[in-house]
Amino acid sequence: MITFLRRGTVSLLLLVITGLLHVPQRAMAQTSPVGVWRTISDVDGKPAAIIEIVENDGVVSGIVKRSLAANDSGTRVCDKCSGELHGQSVVGMRILNGLHLDGSEWRGGSILDPDSGRIYKAKLRVSDDGQSLVVRGFVGFSLLGRSQTWYRER
Repeated sequence: MITFLRRGTVSLLLLVITGLLHVPQRAMAQTSPVGVWRTISDVDGKPAAIIEIVENDGVVSGIVKRSLAANDSGTRVCDKCSGELHGQSVVGMRILNGLHLDGSEWRGGSILDPDSGRIYKAKLRVSDDGQSLVVRGFVGFSLLGRSQTWYRER
């Protein structure tokens, strides 16, 4: 009976240690911006779009997967964009580019506003619980811009 208890105790201890070793990986996954996010309109406060953020070689980018605006059937094009983006469908458009992790923020990239056609410098910060993302677009210095909160879909 004592041998059984010792084996059970050792097994329980190994199970607890194994579980603790995986905590940092789960916490790291929650602080990553990689995933699918719901944006909210600054105009009416309603859901605006679904953005998928992916990471390749330490650099994140984001693509519009779906429009959620009531007056948009998914066929809207970027009339105010310039260059090769002009007239392109907003759905499928890459709006976040070139962001890399710098401390607790993703920065060094850009964000496109399809409504205005303007491209801004950008930085991202994931909330502690991993369920929201503060996206800041700015001109020059980060103080000269605006932030928007996106919400994790999955």
